[in-house]
Amino acid sequence: MDKRQENLLKAIVEHYVKTVKPVGSKSLCQKFHCSSATIRNEMAVLESLGYIEKNHISSGRIPSELGYKYYVEYLMEPEKLTGGDMLKLQTIVKNQDLVLSDAINKCMEIISDLTNYASVVLGNNSAGNLLKQVSIIPIENNRVVALVCTNKGIVENKQFSLPESTNVTELIKTSEIINKLLIGTPINEVASRLEFEIKPVIAKQIHDYEAIYNIFYSAFNDFAADSQKDIRVVGKTKILEQPEYDDTKAMKKLAYKLEDKEFIKHVVEGKDNEEIKIYIGEDSEVDENTTVIKRKYNINGEEGTVAIIGPKRMEYARVMGLLDYVLDEIKKKDEK
Repeated sequence: MDKRQENLLKAIVEHYVKTVKPVGSKSLCQKFHCSSATIRNEMAVLESLGYIEKNHISSGRIPSELGYKYYVEYLMEPEKLTGGDMLKLQTIVKNQDLVLSDAINKCMEIISDLTNYASVVLGNNSAGNLLKQVSIIPIENNRVVALVCTNKGIVENKQFSLPESTNVTELIKTSEIINKLLIGTPINEVASRLEFEIKPVIAKQIHDYEAIYNIFYSAFNDFAADSQKDIRVVGKTKILEQPEYDDTKAMKKLAYKLEDKEFIKHVVEGKDNEEIKIYIGEDSEVDENTTVIKRKYNINGEEGTVAIIGPKRMEYARVMGLLDYVLDEIKKKDEK
């Protein structure tokens, strides 16, 4: 493929991505300062090479799967963020009160909103997290919130209604005992140690120890169970609104896959160790009309992967620009 053919393919991909309309030779003449006949000849070459294909309902051409792959590998450059995109993300990236996992999750939610694609965050499971602190926060109507925080910045909270006989002061005292004896324990071992080591201790010091023990045991069990899922998927309905999925059968098939967290985890984990990877069409393992873009991260020892799932007709340059900005800026903030 010569330079003009590459530029022509780039123009066809980017036009189709934005408009979802097949590209005809006339619309390209002015851009390339060529005659319609010249453009048609070049498009015929691209079609013969398998980079573009004829649309069934018009005389225009659309990128083929091979064309998208060539574009991504040789022609695409990550797009610089617009001021609006950057402003929305900076409110999260610059927030010093957010722990790493929350910042990444919230940024990926924003990217899902900006692109109308699904976003995925795949992090470490609970085995890699050590208990840093447990806190009890009293709220109204005899209810409390139990906060569990790990050494990697993961915070989980759960609300409880206290039995009338339960004293909040004793609940707080129990949290202090746990903090004294269990800090540094792997989060998925806390419930077991609570049962065999902490329960006998609080039984001697706390009047209503059974009810209080059950609150903490439930909180730690739920935390460990949620952490084992270690995957967060946002914007599943957004991708279903793309034109590629206006067929009910195709929509149901994709919706079923997006609801299967084990399947999505398998897709996002992948088989490679590259920092950035783009899977297009059949390579995505999701759907022939789907693309998965993922980027691995390692920030201050916390590893994970973020991914965007969208149509094959994806704004590749914009998505790459958004992912690069978020992870690079969060890493810079964490290094300060």
